[in-house]
Amino acid sequence: MKVIICGAGQVGWQIARHLSNEQNDVVVVDSNPDLVRRATDALDVQGIAGFASYPDVLEQAGARDADMVIAATYSDEVNMVTCQVAHSIFGVTRKIARLRAQSYLEAIYRDLYKRDHMPIDVVISPEREVAEAALRRIAAPTTFDTESFLDGRVQLLGLHLDADCPVLHTPLRQLTDLFSTLQAVVVGVRREGTLFAPDPQDQLFADDQIYIIARTEDVDRTLEIYGKTTKKPERVVIIGAGNVGLAVAKRLETGKVRARMIERNRDKAERAADALERTIVLHGDGLDSDVQAEASIDRADAVICVTDDDKVNLLAAVRAKASGCAMTIALVNDPTLVSLMAPLDIDAYINPRATTVSSILRHIRHGRVRGVYSIGDAEAEIIEAQVLSTSPISGRLIREIEFPEGALLGAIRRGDEVLRPVGSTRVHDGDIVLIFALSDDVPRVEQLLQVSIDFF
Repeated sequence: MKVIICGAGQVGWQIARHLSNEQNDVVVVDSNPDLVRRATDALDVQGIAGFASYPDVLEQAGARDADMVIAATYSDEVNMVTCQVAHSIFGVTRKIARLRAQSYLEAIYRDLYKRDHMPIDVVISPEREVAEAALRRIAAPTTFDTESFLDGRVQLLGLHLDADCPVLHTPLRQLTDLFSTLQAVVVGVRREGTLFAPDPQDQLFADDQIYIIARTEDVDRTLEIYGKTTKKPERVVIIGAGNVGLAVAKRLETGKVRARMIERNRDKAERAADALERTIVLHGDGLDSDVQAEASIDRADAVICVTDDDKVNLLAAVRAKASGCAMTIALVNDPTLVSLMAPLDIDAYINPRATTVSSILRHIRHGRVRGVYSIGDAEAEIIEAQVLSTSPISGRLIREIEFPEGALLGAIRRGDEVLRPVGSTRVHDGDIVLIFALSDDVPRVEQLLQVSIDFF
């Protein structure tokens, strides 16, 4: 597959890395020659320095025989025009655009992206994706990472194991026997900075970070088994009234959560106060202890720090925790800062880059892949895919399938039933499978899911 990626920033670079690792023909276009050089030096990609929306630049990038254009520059308008040029002049069949401005995303203007108008096949909104990620963290307050799969029937839970976790030093195979009715599988373990797919005889230790795939109705029981509380937050403080903070507050207003918001920019604070009905908006610095006290942050069940400054988010979360807040969530763009979460006692983080990359990957996978979620700093993926009759794994017992060492099957949906996979489970045509795979093993997993040519 030939793909042109417009924009070589954090998102564009990660998408290029994923696709080039899977032997796709990738061309990166950016107006900043330094970013293009960084991509071509580090990745197996071609690079073009120039404005992606210019027809001659797209032609130089090979748009005439490209299968897809991904427009992920920092400008919404450039992304939109790039898709229009790719469609009108070069006839590119698949076009994905990242759009930030909320005005472009209003449902009443949805017709704008029809083929006869602005031909964009998939619109990705980073702010909305990040807001959804923040809400998932609130819904599962003791997890550092969470995502929904199989139409909401299954949840991914990221848990940090404390020293008092009741199932430490127990082989995973024994846990499966002890809790035979529990539909939950440990698919990934991060220990001393290294992420791996565990074997049945592996044990869990204090300070491990584990990833569990659990049936939604078993989530609370799973959390209890691993020593985590299941109490949902009722009082939430949001620091930052940008697009993300505003989206989170609006969603919280539809439930029973009482929210307060802190914003240092007066214009933003006033706009938020006008847009929200039940949320109290305070104008002030989220790092100021007096302002935090006015927001009753010491009695809050959770604080979400979603300003546009990573360091402000981290420090605001630290101060909130020191004031007595039970749970802190910080938005962090720079992945190198993630290692500071544990020393700073920050409970969970949201990585906008990983969230946006996951959204884009969901639309460019091979075969019948329904969803992709990127874990950590693109260390691994959770892949949701439908099994077709011509897939190599169709009709085979799980013990017979040669999964790569860094991959584990976490759940199977068959009709309305969600199954916990065991060695004697046979994979059927039409099943939807959920697979954890380390990044290096993703191409081999996709080969197991790939449709043979005679299917068409």
